[in-house]
Amino acid sequence: MGLKVGIQMDHVAGLHIGGDSTFALGLEAQARGHTLFHYEPNRLQLRGNTLSAAIEEMRLQDKEGDHFTLGEKKDTDLATLDVVLLRQDPPFDMAYITSTHLLERIHPKTLVVNDPVSVRNAPEKILVTEFPDLMPETLITRDFDAILKFREEIGDIIIKPLYGNGGAGVFHVPGHDMNLSSLLEMFDGLYREPFIAQRYLADVRGGDKRIILVDGEPVGAINRVPAEGDARSNMHVGGRAEHSELTKREKEICDRIAPVLKEQGFIFVGIDVIGDYMTEINVTSPTGIREVKNFSGTDIAALIWDAIEKRL
Repeated sequence: MGLKVGIQMDHVAGLHIGGDSTFALGLEAQARGHTLFHYEPNRLQLRGNTLSAAIEEMRLQDKEGDHFTLGEKKDTDLATLDVVLLRQDPPFDMAYITSTHLLERIHPKTLVVNDPVSVRNAPEKILVTEFPDLMPETLITRDFDAILKFREEIGDIIIKPLYGNGGAGVFHVPGHDMNLSSLLEMFDGLYREPFIAQRYLADVRGGDKRIILVDGEPVGAINRVPAEGDARSNMHVGGRAEHSELTKREKEICDRIAPVLKEQGFIFVGIDVIGDYMTEINVTSPTGIREVKNFSGTDIAALIWDAIEKRL
């Protein structure tokens, strides 16, 4: 029996489908006979205890430049859907957090993936701190003196915003760099939240591995190698993807975090590992599905839908 599947996302017209995980999930749902509905998070409406949105029936095809068609917008009670995929991109700001509060009104009767309560309570750069022995030395604070002291103790560090995404605002600050104070002043003007200072891992030159877990089980990985002269490995800023298998250490990391992911209802998760250390647990809008399939043939979208249908 086909399901009614809403996808809360940035507008489908802006997708670069060759590497987009939301598109892959939509294609797989469509292939299984499910009906897709598209809406952006700014269309959410809460009236009384009824959460609705102006949604459009959506059809997808794997053709760059002609990848979607949308039907007429119809105000719809989202509780009448079977599944909602929470797939808009971060930043994890108050708008994102508010959408999780709203989606909580329909979950779990309408299954929201990932669980909106757990998403709200587990920002990727904070959730990882539950496993301090698996991550590099990390300090989360707005205290300039504390960060300066941390850099003096650690040496080369990375500075990044707590709720940033896609490599934006990530700086490698060597121990001898005299610009740290100025950088902190700039961050202070841009962000109200604390910042992250983290030991710089030289192993990043060999790649930052994205490992995808479905229902707590690792199902595929890609290695993202930063461009020459850049400390960031994100592919949209020049990183290069390559096939990768899991090491013994990476399997140990996955085994350690699996119970927490399962307990909190995270169906689709992407973790980042540099060398022997995990740096992030991505639960908001993880990516990497299409890249893994291109390199290894593993169809992670199908595995995710298997897990969703099992829950239903």
